Parts: sequence; structure tokens; C-alpha cells
Amino acid sequence: MSKTGEQQPADMEVDSSAAVEEKQAVKFSINVLELMREAQMQHGLRQSDYTRYRRYCSARLRRLYKSLKFLHGRGKYTRRNITEPTVTDVRYLHIVFYMAERAWSHAMEKKTAGTNAQQRIYMLGRFRKAVKWASLFSQLCSVKGDSRTSLEAEAYASYMKGALFFEQDKNIEAAMINFKNTRAVYEELGKYGSIENQLLCRQRIEEVEPMIDFCSHKLGGSSLQAHELLDMANDLLKAKMEAVLSETRSQQAASMTEFNWLGRRFPITNAKTRVSILKAQQLEKDLNSSATESIAAEKKLGIFDKIFSAYHDARSCIRNDLASAGSAENIRDDLNGLDKAVSAVLGLRTIERNQLLVSIAKSKLTKHRDEKNERITKPEELVRLYDLLIQNTMDMTDLVSSGRNKNEEENSFIHEYELKGLAFRAERCFFLAKAYSSAGKRAEAYALFFHARTLTDSALQQLANSPDKV
Repeated sequence: MSKTGEQQPADMEVDSSAAVEEKQAVKFSINVLELMREAQMQHGLRQSDYTRYRRYCSARLRRLYKSLKFLHGRGKYTRRNITEPTVTDVRYLHIVFYMAERAWSHAMEKKTAGTNAQQRIYMLGRFRKAVKWASLFSQLCSVKGDSRTSLEAEAYASYMKGALFFEQDKNIEAAMINFKNTRAVYEELGKYGSIENQLLCRQRIEEVEPMIDFCSHKLGGSSLQAHELLDMANDLLKAKMEAVLSETRSQQAASMTEFNWLGRRFPITNAKTRVSILKAQQLEKDLNSSATESIAAEKKLGIFDKIFSAYHDARSCIRNDLASAGSAENIRDDLNGLDKAVSAVLGLRTIERNQLLVSIAKSKLTKHRDEKNERITKPEELVRLYDLLIQNTMDMTDLVSSGRNKNEEENSFIHEYELKGLAFRAERCFFLAKAYSSAGKRAEAYALFFHARTLTDSALQQLANSPDKV
């Protein structure tokens, strides 16, 4: 009996230690922007009343301390620090957040009241205190929070640092870097989630934009150096941002059950395949948005590379599923159909990318070498690009026409890309003629120009007779 009695506490200790470890492994989730906006709008900042908001933060902190029994002694004040082991409840993170908010609102209160030299020193001290608490909040969230909470907390800390540098008016480059880091995070987070979340992110970006513009104006000629520093700083956020986006895509992918292509639906059962396709579709959406119209062509090419990588990952997952499908004919048919559809979309994006390369090359065709010392395009380079496009369209039509019992959308698609292939051949012939003309071979150039005209007329005639215009 005594041995049994001795064994039971040991078991209980193991169970309790396992429970503690499980509790410590829990990641807390806070929508930092929503928490901040709701607190500010409901307690004074709608009317720019920073005093009222500061008092609310103090009252909120008292309630949090009391509910957690995290008091600082009776009579004599004894500070109790919040460290990583302390954070066993999400309310500890709320304490650190409201400490930062209280310090920030106190600083803003002094700023709006108008400050003399002594009061300005006190105001900057409050901003430093806000940065201290915001940095601690970011540090704790990176360990105790999930990936989105950690990223939002880092953006919150970046904003506070930017505000301090902005008010000090000494290190404007650092202020702009922090403000741009904040903007970059909310631009990415604003692409996902509910409409309310997207609206909040947009509002936050609009708050930061004037500060970035002011910093850029003050920097003047040294703004290029700030951009270089920003790129270095963004590398630090890149891993966290990618983790949050991957997590969000995984949540959205749960509702993605099929892939639609030319009137056909293909089920997607593999979660990794869904995430890869969803990532590619989001990149396509970014590429076609109005915001990307003004960005450099080289950056668009970078987006295309990411799209190709995502679709190749999807195809790799599909091929692995095919290898493990065995003799299940229904599953194999669905996977083969999905692989064909993803390959077709990949082919389409390849054509779009090569057309972008053609437009870049054409823009440099008529330039003189002395313009920014850029290398001009020779007609032979365009001939090579059109060779690629012709091969791309042939591969595309072969892929789509390979199936049996083609539907109306597939037949229309095949006809469209046959016409595009004919147009690409006409343009290739035209630039080949220009190459011969540049080499002084006038007779060959004349024959090629004439053939290009014939191909163009043929394409226009087929287009005119087509039941559905391309």
C-alpha cells in the first residue's frame, strides 16, 4: 500500500508538468489593430481627446491588474515586471499594450496642448516610454503570440519608434524606415480577412502616408539612402510576413474544394496543392490590380517568377498524389485533369510574361544608345522572343486539344490561340525583315515584309469570320 501511495504523487507530478508544458505551448491571438482602434474610437480619440483616452488606459490597467491578481504590493509599491514566463494569460499582453498606449496618449496630450522647452522634454520622455512598452509588447508577442499577432505587434512597435524619431526631428531616415515597415505590413495584411479588417488596414496606411511623405520631403537628396536602408529593414520582416500569409492561405484553402478551368471542375483534396494554387491566384490578382500598372516591368517579371514557382509546387504535389493513387481510376482521372488544367494556366502565364518581355524590348528598339546609356534592342532579339511565343501557343493548343469530348469553351480557346499564334508569326516575320534590312539585304527584306503582310491579312480575315471575337 505504501508503494502504491508513493507512486501516485509521481504520476500526478508528470501529469501536472505535462499540463504546464501544454499550457506554455499555447499561442495567444490578438488582433492588435482592431483592439487599438476600438479602444481609441470609443474612449475619446474620435474627438481627439487624448486626456480622456489616457484616463481610460489607466482604468483599464487597474482592472487588468486586479483580475489577474498581479498587484504591486500594499502600502509600499513594489514593481512586478512582465517577462516571458509571466505571460500565462493573454491579459498580460494586454497590460503591456495599454502601458504603451497610455504613454503615447500622454505624449500626444502634451503635444496638442502646446509645449515650451521643458514640456517638450517631458513629451519626448513619454514617447520614449511608449517605445519601450511597444518594444516589450512586440518581443513578448513574438514568443507568446501566433504569427499574425507577432507581425502586427512588430508593426505597432515600428510605428511608435517612427513617431519618436519624427518628434525628435533628428533621425528622419530612421523615422521613414519605421513608418514604411508599418505600411508594408498593413498592405499585406489588408489583402486578406474580412472587409472590416481590410478597411482598418487601409485606414492605418492612410494615417502613415502623410508622415512618410513629410520624411521624404525633409530628406531631399538623401532619400535614396533611406530606400536602401528600408530594403535591409524589410528583410527582417519578410520571414514573419511570409509566415502570416502562409497561415492565412492555409485557412482560406480549407474552403477551396475545386479548380475551375474552361468550364470543367477538378476536385482538390491535397491541402498543399490548395495552398500553392491559392498563393498563385493571389499573386495573379496583385499582378492585374491597378496598383501594379505604375511599377517597373522588372518587378512584374519578379511577380511572374513567384507565380511560376507556386504553380510548379502545385504540380509537384499533384504528381506525388498520382504516384500514390495506385489503380484507383476515378482518383487518377481527377488528378490528371487537375494537372492538365494547372499546366494550361502555367502556359498562359508564360505567354503573358513573354509578351511583357516583347513590350520591354520594343520600348528600347527605337531608343538611341546615349539615352541613360541603355542598351538598345536589335530586331534579332525580338525574332527570338516571337519564336518563344509561337512555341508557347503551339504547346498550349496541343495541350488543350489533347482531350476527348472537348466542350465549347475549350474549342473557343483553341481557336483563339491559333489566331494568336498566326499574329505572332506575322510579327516575327516583320522583325526578321527589319533585321535583313539593317544588314543591307533589301530583296530578302522585301519578300519578308510582303509575307508578314500576307500573314496579317490572313489573321484579320479569320478574326472577322470568327463567331466569337478574340
